Amino acid sequence: MADTHVLFVEDDDVIREATQLALERDGFVVTAVPDGLSGLESFRARRPDIALLDVMVPGLDGVSLCRRIRDESTVPVIMLSARADSIDVVLGLEAGADDYVTKPFDGAVLVARIRAVLRRFGHASGAAGGGAADPADETLEGGVLRFGDLEVDTEGMEVRKAGTPVALTPTEMRLLLEFSSAPGTVLSRDRLLERVWDYGWGGDTRVVDVHVQRLRGKIGQDRIETVRGFGYKLRG
Repeated sequence: MADTHVLFVEDDDVIREATQLALERDGFVVTAVPDGLSGLESFRARRPDIALLDVMVPGLDGVSLCRRIRDESTVPVIMLSARADSIDVVLGLEAGADDYVTKPFDGAVLVARIRAVLRRFGHASGAAGGGAADPADETLEGGVLRFGDLEVDTEGMEVRKAGTPVALTPTEMRLLLEFSSAPGTVLSRDRLLERVWDYGWGGDTRVVDVHVQRLRGKIGQDRIETVRGFGYKLRG
């Protein structure tokens, strides 16, 4: 991950400096700032490859900063929180964050999560998760899949609903590609965590639930069906 630029927004001096050193030892280029307004300025000036945002920072809190970043960019965002509180987690994810890490965190774990996010963003132009079934009966010319009024261009990485382009983040796109690879098949949250978020060890399923809700809001609430107790499926 050499030359990968990380924006790190954290108001605790000890955590900020220690984490910056740990990330730099792993080859990352780090811009570390103590508040949200400085974070927004640094984001606009430096255009980092990934942003790590603490939830509770002065000036402009992490959730609000995430929203501002998401208004301007699809750059991956990881939220950091001292609490595994549901409100913190959900607010961050609803604001457009791709993942979250609870403090205190191990430096190696944080690096692993950063690399996992960057891997899936780097492969956003490929098939989600790899090895997925080919829904040949839904394929049109040019690798376009059609589900009712929803069209998914798996080569151009574009989505249209009733002919209108739909803007998705790379994580949302990978999630939709995973659903599109097996329409009508129930996909468990654990499978989605593994295939979309690269969590072979499992993780917090709230990440899946919030992203499904965000995706529904863009492609249609009834397009992805909840199968209670099992997971989700895409309606063909």
